[in-house]
Amino acid sequence: MSAFARLVEQLAELLQPLFHGSAAAAAIVLFTLLVRLLVHPLSRAAARGQKARAELQPRIAELRRRHGRNPEKLQRAVLELHAEHKVSPLAGCLPSMLQLPAFFLLYHLFSSSEIGGRANGLLEHELFGAPLGGRLAGALSDGGTALFVYGVLFALVVVVALFTCRRTKAQLADSMPLDTPGAGAISAVMPYVSFFTLITVAVVPLAAGLYMVTSSTWSAVERAVLHRS
Repeated sequence: MSAFARLVEQLAELLQPLFHGSAAAAAIVLFTLLVRLLVHPLSRAAARGQKARAELQPRIAELRRRHGRNPEKLQRAVLELHAEHKVSPLAGCLPSMLQLPAFFLLYHLFSSSEIGGRANGLLEHELFGAPLGGRLAGALSDGGTALFVYGVLFALVVVVALFTCRRTKAQLADSMPLDTPGAGAISAVMPYVSFFTLITVAVVPLAAGLYMVTSSTWSAVERAVLHRS
């Protein structure tokens, strides 16, 4: 934690001439972008895997027609098909899973009053007057610029979530046949998962919420670019 706190402080000092009082918030955004850049190769691999799975859907539908009465044989045949084409159904989860440690580090960093036995100086930093260690509940009671900052973040999350929802619906329609087990539930729930970012931003420290908003915006742009190429 101490080493990570020093990293954020050093980034904030580096950005101080440009962002002044919001330098620590800018450091968090920069840190988020660096994390996303590191996992970008995995995101590219996940996009290729999704395209490969979509191309295999006609063959999987044929296997389902052939082995529909024997679930174990069907599952084995689908796994063999994925292995033959080097497609992993879990590949798309890796970029999100690898980001969790960074998110939890920020969460604990801006939730702790002390780090390494000393007062946590990062809690003194703000984003346009909103404390980076504060939460929405505090902004609602205090009002002022903190509430405005949360309003801007929520608006950005809604825009990104709507964009992601629309693209997810289109991708599911192209890659998931209607006879897939659980297709109805998946199609009903998956497009709206991105809206859960609103809940996260509302309950975590502003610094962690800023990480989530920056990361979800990157994800939306990244997916649009990768699935178009």
